[in-house]
Amino acid sequence: MSIPQLTLYRHDRHSRALITLAGEIDLATEHLVRDGLGRCLRDGIRTLDVDLTTVTFCDVTGLNAFLHAARAFAVAGGSLRLHHPPQVLARIIALTGSGTLLLGLPGDLPVSRAALRHVSDPGPPHRIASAAPALPERVW
Repeated sequence: MSIPQLTLYRHDRHSRALITLAGEIDLATEHLVRDGLGRCLRDGIRTLDVDLTTVTFCDVTGLNAFLHAARAFAVAGGSLRLHHPPQVLARIIALTGSGTLLLGLPGDLPVSRAALRHVSDPGPPHRIASAAPALPERVW
């Protein structure tokens, strides 16, 4: 059995950030999501975009972490928005009716990856957390 792995990358631009998650979000890794999103809020980020393109699995514990963070951002006068959720998470969001909390208002167009790159700092991402021993680092 393989060890679930989740890696978080963060790009900041003023009070806005892009978090890119890669791997699986479940009971073993959701604390990394909570910690990473919470750190953004503590660092003064008020608009947070979360790219889930490379998330291979996310269960209800992941949804709970996103809902918790979305509430914290809203209380602080900010916003959190998910982009490109995996099919399982999209289905859970639809079943729970939490789409307007995490994906924006109905009718909003999905944000393209190019638009996500635009809000991020053009520099290379930095890894802020990982749930399993890291594979050899790429040279940035």
